[in-house]
Amino acid sequence: MTRRNKNGTFGALTLAALGLVLASGVSPGAMAQTMEAALSRAYSGNPTLNAQRASLRATNENVPQALSGYRPRVTASADIGASITDANVPGGRTSTTRLAPRGGGVQVDQNIFDGGKTRNSVGQAESQVLGARATLRNTEQNVLLDAATSYMNVLRDTAILTLNRNNVEVLEEQLRQTRDRFQVGEVTRTDVAQAEARLSQSQSQAILAESNLKTSIARYRQNVGAEPKQLAPGKPVEHLLPKSLPSALDSALSSHPAIVASLHGVDAAELQVKVTEADLYPVLGVRGLVQQRYDSTAFGDNRASASVVGTLTIPIYEGGQVYSRTRQAKETAGQRRIEVDTQRDTVRAAVVSAWGGLEAAKAQIVAAQAQVQAAETALAGVREEAKVGQRTTLDVLNAQQELVSARSTLVTAQRDRVVASYSVLSAIGRLSANTLRLKTEVYDERRHYEQVKGLLWGTETPDGR
Repeated sequence: MTRRNKNGTFGALTLAALGLVLASGVSPGAMAQTMEAALSRAYSGNPTLNAQRASLRATNENVPQALSGYRPRVTASADIGASITDANVPGGRTSTTRLAPRGGGVQVDQNIFDGGKTRNSVGQAESQVLGARATLRNTEQNVLLDAATSYMNVLRDTAILTLNRNNVEVLEEQLRQTRDRFQVGEVTRTDVAQAEARLSQSQSQAILAESNLKTSIARYRQNVGAEPKQLAPGKPVEHLLPKSLPSALDSALSSHPAIVASLHGVDAAELQVKVTEADLYPVLGVRGLVQQRYDSTAFGDNRASASVVGTLTIPIYEGGQVYSRTRQAKETAGQRRIEVDTQRDTVRAAVVSAWGGLEAAKAQIVAAQAQVQAAETALAGVREEAKVGQRTTLDVLNAQQELVSARSTLVTAQRDRVVASYSVLSAIGRLSANTLRLKTEVYDERRHYEQVKGLLWGTETPDGR
């Protein structure tokens, strides 16, 4: 329960608690949920992140598909039928032959040379896997950043709602005192109206703050996967950040997963050019065939055959389709190279913006703390002066509103500092479960790849589906 003194001001306990919620990381009471627990839950259960993991597993299957080009193709065939032959023979007689021709065989085709198509397809598939891993890491960053932002938004909006509710209580007390003074002729009807108007405004702000909190709770549920209950203080992660902006830029441009994914996209696109060009080269292979036939031409005619044949296919002209697809692949590769530059510019801008936001939040906290201290002193002075008639009721109400605004600004700046630190960590490409040392099982992006890379048959996934 919020405590108020005789003058209707906030109790020291409430203000200290609000400051501790976002600033020092020390909780005034036992807290059930921590930032680490929320991020761990988001890491393990966020549907966006799990969908990207599934996408990576699907991309892993490109490698065994490409490797299949090195392996033989084995097919079996069987047929059965019936034939009736009527023939006129000398002497005017008719001869009827009834047969049941049937047979089966096995054919094996082995690729010997395909112009490098299989080799380049394997390289392309591996580049796609590496790019998908980088994309997964980038998605992980975005999910963790969203979860951290949602966590801090709930804390901020809870604190602001508490401030506004306390302000309503203070203004209700102020209105009561003003009406009492009006009854004895110390103030005018105008003073009472001003107090009533300011109370209505405060009540409206409290309603808006409650609505904002409900929205933040919904976002928290979406990003984390659980309802927020007694959230513990959030702390900035500045100890994980580079010491300077140039260092942050160097780190981001060299290892940000979005840039890494783009570079692997370039590799895959360039290999696609070679894959397409391979259709212009000769294809050399070997075909083995074993057959068994029954009643082929006469009743009891049983034949077994086996053959091994070398095949050479030389494309001469295919209407210009392959040439066009090759040119198209080259243009796509050029597009991917340009996209790398675009991604670098995007990452650079994000780092500068996030770094500036962090520095601004630090400065705003210092300024807001000074503003709160000055507003508290001013309010106390105005209240005392109002008692001896040197200040009006409006002066007191204005001073009270300035104090509430200053405290709200401080709460917001404290939230911004924590979120900005996570934003910088994300902008440089280091926001991950490993970096944060979350107490959760870290997804092994290589495990599924190793499980399926060498599979020769089977439709069941490694997890049994």
